[in-house]
Amino acid sequence: MPSLDEPEPAEIELSAVLHALSDPTRLAVIRQIEADGERCCGTLVVDVAKSTLSQHLRVLREAGLTRTRACGNQRWVSLRRDDLDEVFPGLLDVVLRAADRTARTPVAAG
Repeated sequence: MPSLDEPEPAEIELSAVLHALSDPTRLAVIRQIEADGERCCGTLVVDVAKSTLSQHLRVLREAGLTRTRACGNQRWVSLRRDDLDEVFPGLLDVVLRAADRTARTPVAAG
């Protein structure tokens, strides 16, 4: 099985993390993993094609937000919470709180 690109904690860059979290689909994936723990990639609830989800998961993994492990023909994805909290203390908490608040706030008609 080929090695998956996952940066070491010291290699995680703020710009890559913020870029990865700026996309609504990727943020939805992070929120699901944060809420439920490690998830099989096929059980993530997102409104995109499987190939598009694979690309989103690649961006999250390469940014250092997630870890992916293979188990047979399935891929399991988990949040690298400890690594992120070590490198950028509190960042993920702030982003997830803001995402929760945004999700609960109705959009005003304009």
